[in-house]
Parts: sequence; structure tokens; C-alpha cells
Amino acid sequence: MNIIYLSPLSGEEPTPAELAKIERDEWPLIAADLELLDAEIAYINAGPAASDLDRRRVRRAEHQVLKVARDLADRDPEAVDVA
Repeated sequence: MNIIYLSPLSGEEPTPAELAKIERDEWPLIAADLELLDAEIAYINAGPAASDLDRRRVRRAEHQVLKVARDLADRDPEAVDVA
């Protein structure tokens, strides 16, 4: 039983070449986003015991996401909404 009632727009899956391009070009941004998520989770879980180091880790991860997104946008002028 399929619980998703919306059908895909094109009905086609990405080709292996398209998947390889996504992995090559966009993986650094995905990895930076995951690092930011990890830092935010650690900061939230620390609660009132969160240290300046925890907050610095979040800020550093935020800056890394912005840097990688900017690099991706600069490299691919057709990229839209990468951040």
C-alpha cells in the first residue's frame, strides 16, 4: 500500500551521471549542513550547561555552510537557492 498519493512530476529517476554530479557538486554543502545540525543538537542538549565552546562550534558550522554555499553558487551560475 502506497501512502503517498502524489505521483512524481516527470516519472523518471535521476540517471547515474546526474546522481554522480549531485554527489560531486553538492555533497560538501550537505556535509556542512549535517555538521551544523550536529552542532545545534549538541548545543540544545547541553541546555543551561552549554559553554562558549558549544556556541562557537555552532557559529563555525554556520560560517562553513555559508562559505560552501557561496563557493557552490560562484562555481555554478545557474544554481538557484543553494543556501
